[in-house]
Order: sequence, then structure tokens, then C-alpha cells
Amino acid sequence: MISREPTLERLATARRLLLDPFGLTEASLTRALNTISAHRVDDADLYFQYTRSEGWSLEEGIVKSGSFSIDQGVGVRAVAGEKTAFAYSDDISEAALLDAARTVRTIAAAGQSRKVKIDTPQHVAASRRLYPDLDPISTLDSTQKVALLERVEKMARAKDPRVVQVMAGMAGEYDVVMVARADGTLAADVRPLVRVSITVIAEQNGRREVGSAGGGGRFGFGYFTDALLQQYVDQAVHAALTNLDSRPAPAGEMTVVLGSGWPGILLHEAVGHGLEGDFNRKGSSTFSGRIGERVAAKGVTVLDDGTIADRRGSLNIDDEGHASQKNVLIEDGILKGYIQDAMNARLMKTAPTGNGRRESYAHVPMPRMTNTYMLAGDKTPEEIIASIDRGLYASNFGGGQVDITSGKFVFSASEAYWVEKGKILYPVKGATLIGNGPDAMNRVSMIGNDLALDSGVGTCGKDGQSVPVGVGQPTLRIDGLTVGGTA
Repeated sequence: MISREPTLERLATARRLLLDPFGLTEASLTRALNTISAHRVDDADLYFQYTRSEGWSLEEGIVKSGSFSIDQGVGVRAVAGEKTAFAYSDDISEAALLDAARTVRTIAAAGQSRKVKIDTPQHVAASRRLYPDLDPISTLDSTQKVALLERVEKMARAKDPRVVQVMAGMAGEYDVVMVARADGTLAADVRPLVRVSITVIAEQNGRREVGSAGGGGRFGFGYFTDALLQQYVDQAVHAALTNLDSRPAPAGEMTVVLGSGWPGILLHEAVGHGLEGDFNRKGSSTFSGRIGERVAAKGVTVLDDGTIADRRGSLNIDDEGHASQKNVLIEDGILKGYIQDAMNARLMKTAPTGNGRRESYAHVPMPRMTNTYMLAGDKTPEEIIASIDRGLYASNFGGGQVDITSGKFVFSASEAYWVEKGKILYPVKGATLIGNGPDAMNRVSMIGNDLALDSGVGTCGKDGQSVPVGVGQPTLRIDGLTVGGTA
């Protein structure tokens, strides 16, 4: 069997779903872009999207909810200077496309920007396949999906008699996008995405605690073997049982050790958002104007990498048609660059980094993270924990928030332990980490050799838009971090 080059395969799928049914051709796209450029603009693009999604949830052995939806549409954008005009429609027809193009072309006044020449679309997207071009929803039928959730519940109840309630869910999405840009770029992507989650409630002596786990990525449901589901169950039950024995967390300034993997959410929030191009162009980030300066301790290297195979945050192309990249943001503590979409890169006189992302065709793109993580060091996790005289070991996190301008963050630990003389003594509950992103990164004194990425459940929100992301880090020791506790 002869297969086509990946870019052509994806473009063929996008044409079949997004152009052919509506009588559109590449000439139609050129006409729409030419309509926008009748006034002076710096950039223009069309973003077509077809999304089919499905979700199932099971509680107390019963399927409590199920959902299935299909959405499709086109977003039309014109950019002049710092201004963006945007229109979208769920009617993918040439009439609707041209109407949207006429709507957005009024953005630019004479003299504010240059006139863009509209080129005939070319196949310029990078040729690669980071994940399979499949529809994950069809990889299991409805009976098999319900059976998977039932197995998860049985595993959890069999794990420990203190488990009194189990909630399991799964979701799948088949997302096909096509981007046509004023510069002649024509690109497409076929993006599968699946997730399985489990939450358990354990009870002991009248006390109830919750534990959660799960994972996913850009593949089919066949990824979730019984061995992997058992791993999720073990993690969720362990978290709930650990918290049954937890004591109130102490408060004050202390040494804090962060576990590997999902605790990288703190890095994502407290550092990653501050490195997005729009905040830095406007001067509103604590990292603005600091490229080449030390912003973290030696040994701290932070990357945003959209090219890791099968990862939830990875993309063959971003939502502006640029290939995703492996971007070094901080190297050995020195700030090297920001993540950029096309508009902010142009205004900052640099190149896009493959980070122009949008929630859907009904949203404008902006600089967003993909998979953001810190590289490993040379210390074992055991060495790092043994180095604590008195402090906190936070192995998992719940929610958190950050102020981009100041860099201040607040995070709650969902699983944490009190450590004295290098020994883990007991679990604690109610620990809240309070600090400043750049300050915390400068207080990193030990970096583990156990870099791990999260299991594939992260979703990032920004300006009302949500996109799938990945996070990761090795075990880290941070000195003098403020802990808000309950004791």
C-alpha cells in the first residue's frame, strides 16, 4: 500500500470534511482573503474546524451521563498593527465566508498598516506525524466504553474496603482543522484526543477524603489497558487513603520539595504564563524586557515543547498553520525567549514559535503553552528529601492561581507530607504554597534526576479560552517558600 506524505494526507481529510461538502475550493479561500485585503492589513487568515466529541460518566455502577456533539465552522481574522477584527460562522459556505471577510476588512484605516499581497495557497506546513490521524471515538463501541468504566469501578472497590464511592469518566474528541493564511500558507491537522479519569471517596471513622487520577493523550482508547487502568486506580485510592490519616499542615516559611510530574503545574502557572509573548509585548509580565538576564537559579532549564509524540499538549501545527517547536525559554537560569503567536512575534520583531492557539473556530488565537517542563538535574529524589531538616514534601497539587504582572502565585497541595531530619513523618492536609514565580525559581537549590511529564489530563485557561496542555518537572527543592497551613 502506498501512503501519501503526512501533510497531504491531513489536507485531504480537511478538504473532505470542511471544503467539499460546502462546494468550497482553494480558489474560494483566495477570494475570501483577497476580500479582506481590499483594505490595508498586516495579516489575515481563515480557520476551518470540524469537531466530534463524546463523553461518558459512571457513578455507583450506573452510567449517569453521556454526551455526543458535532461542531463545525470557520473563523475569519484580519490584523492591522495591534488591532484584530474577527468574525466566525457555523455556516461553512462561500456566501458566509465572504460576508465574514467583508465584516473584518474594515479594521484598518489608511496609513496604519501595509497592504498584504494574497498568494495562491501552497502546501508549506511541516511534514511530520506526531500522532495518528484517527478518529478515537470509533476505536471502541458504546458497549466497550461502558465496560471499561465498569472495570475501573470494580478495580477501585476491590482495592480497599474503605472506598465507598467511585466516579469514572472518559472522553474522546476527533478534531480536524484547516488554516489558510494571507502569505500562502495552507495547512491542516487531524487531532485525536482521549482521556480517562477516576475519583474515589474513602471513609474511615466518619471521615471522608477524596483521591483522583487519570490520563490520556492523542491516540485511541486502546491505549487504556487494564494494567494502566489499575495504575490510575492505585493512584486515586492511595491519595484518598493517605489523606484519611493526614494532620493539619503547619504554616510559615520553610523548605519545600515538589514531586516530579504533575507538580509542574506550578511551573506552568507561575513561570510559563509570564513567558507568553502578549504579556511581554505589553510590558505587563514580571519577565518583560529581561531576555539575557538571570531569572532562575543555575541548573534551571525550562522548555515549551509541542513536538513530543502523542502528548496531550502536542500539535503538528499550531492554530495559525506554523509548525510547533521545541522552545528553550530559560537555560541554566538565563531567560532566552518568549513563546509567540504570529501577531505578537511581528510586533516584537521576532519569529513565531508555533504557539498560536485557540479554543475553537469561534475564538482568536493567542500565545499559549503546549507541553511546558523543566529539565532534570543530577540528584535522586531520595537525596533531596533526605536533605530536609524541617519542611514540606508536596507530591501532588490541586488548583492554583497566579498574577502575571507581579508573578505572585497561590497553590493548594492535594497530597503532601511533613518531613523532619530527612524522614517523611506523616501526611498533612490544607497546605497552600504562596510565593512569586521568579523568586521561587531563584530559590531552587536541588534538582532531581527524575523528570516526568504529567499523565495527560491538563487543561489551561486564559482569557476565557481553554486548550489541552502538558506539564512536567523533576523533583525540586525550593528554599524559604511560604506555606499557608491549617495548624
